[in-house]
Amino acid sequence: MDTKNNKEHLMLYATCPDMKTGKAIARALLDARLVACVNLLPGMTSLFRWDGEVQEEGEVAFIAKTTRPEIEAAKALFAKQHPYDEPALVALPIVDGLPGFLSWIETETADAVPD
Repeated sequence: MDTKNNKEHLMLYATCPDMKTGKAIARALLDARLVACVNLLPGMTSLFRWDGEVQEEGEVAFIAKTTRPEIEAAKALFAKQHPYDEPALVALPIVDGLPGFLSWIETETADAVPD
């Protein structure tokens, strides 16, 4: 699970209103080295309750890989860049994985530069 630095690896799951927004947020997080990778999955339909009514919207799923030390800065940057009043973003622990991949996540986020 943990590789060289005993860092906890996390997967961030979020939604974005469209691909343009998802790419802009992904690039900001990558440029700040707060995440190692972002997967954007278009074509998702979200149903949710908002303002007392059930809503249905097209969205893009946003999945990023990072480590625990970067999470607070990543959440802040995500919220700052996201257009929703209450953006959905959760961090899920990565409980295991290929050692080389987990090490790569650590390497890519080692020099994080939050804005």
